[in-house]
Parts: sequence; C-alpha cells; structure tokens
Amino acid sequence: MEEKAEKIILGIDPGTNVMGYGVIKVEGTKASVVAMGVIDLRKAGDMYLKLGHIFQRVNGIIDGYLPDEMAIEAPFFGKNVQSMLKLGRAQGVAIAAAINHSVPITEYAPMKIKMAITGNGTASKEQVAGMLQRILHISPDDMPRFLDATDALGAAYCHYLQMGRPESSAAGPKTWKAYVSGNPDKVSKRKTKAVEN
Repeated sequence: MEEKAEKIILGIDPGTNVMGYGVIKVEGTKASVVAMGVIDLRKAGDMYLKLGHIFQRVNGIIDGYLPDEMAIEAPFFGKNVQSMLKLGRAQGVAIAAAINHSVPITEYAPMKIKMAITGNGTASKEQVAGMLQRILHISPDDMPRFLDATDALGAAYCHYLQMGRPESSAAGPKTWKAYVSGNPDKVSKRKTKAVEN
C-alpha cells in the first residue's frame, strides 16, 4: 500500500480553563497551518462538566479535521498537586477522545516542545508563538489571542519535526546481547569465540 502523500497532525495543549488546539498539514517536507484555537472552559463551573465539554469538543475537532496523529503536551510538574490532578484529567479526556477515533497519540514534555521550536527549553510562551509565526508564515491578524492555541500548534509542529527523525536510540536494541542476536552477520565469529573462552 502506498504511503499517504499528506498527513494531518492535531496538537493539544491541555488546560482546565482554556485548552488549546492546533492543526497542521504536512505535504512532503512542508508543514502549514490548517487551524488553531481554544476550547474555553471558564464558564463551565463544575470540573466534570468541563471534562465532558473537553471530550465533546476534541471529538468534534477530530471529526472536523480527521487527523492522522495527535501530539499532546504532557502536564509539567508544579508545586500545586490539585492543579496537576485537574490538568492530568483534562489531558486524559483529550487522549480518550483520540483513542475513541483510533488516532495514534504522542506525548511531549513542554521543555522538548520549546527546544524543538526555539532551540531553548526554557523559552516563554511568547517566544514559542513568535517563532511559530515566522516558521509557519502566520500573518499577525491570524495570531490567536490565547497563547494556549500557539502552544498546541507547537506540540503539532514538534511532532512534525520528530517525524523527520524516525530512528532514535530508543528504537534500537537495548543491550549488546539483543544487538548480537538481531545482527549475527555483523559480529565477527573470532571475537565471539574469544569471549566464550
């Protein structure tokens, strides 16, 4: 079967008050913005209503843009345990929506996304937004009011950059024994005997 000429990537920046989303289209080696925006949850008072709204909206975004893959920002470790718990739930519900549509999911740490976009793992949200605006040629009029949207776009773009490097050390053999058994033709028999003696 022929590989798909284009790929749609959905990026999600989880949040309990404002959740960002960004959609990019990849054609060959070129990425372009399809959409970005936010799911505004500030008016839904109850946490469970917020989670239900996240599930419905992310399902709707997936139905609308039919992404091939989803990239989601991992919650960062903060001092407030309650905030972490809420953020983790919001992330989990967005992941559940993707699973519901059989969309493969990749999680990225905020620092990794910032590093991929700006070359600085401690870059500000504004720096990430500014760099994405330049890289993806987004006009100032199309820049969103909420930086959660550009954070989500950053997750999608980070995933696009990782696609260009599919082979990583994580994909290779974990031990020397695993390498030897997987590559018997690359191991000298003389050296093997010397080890056995």
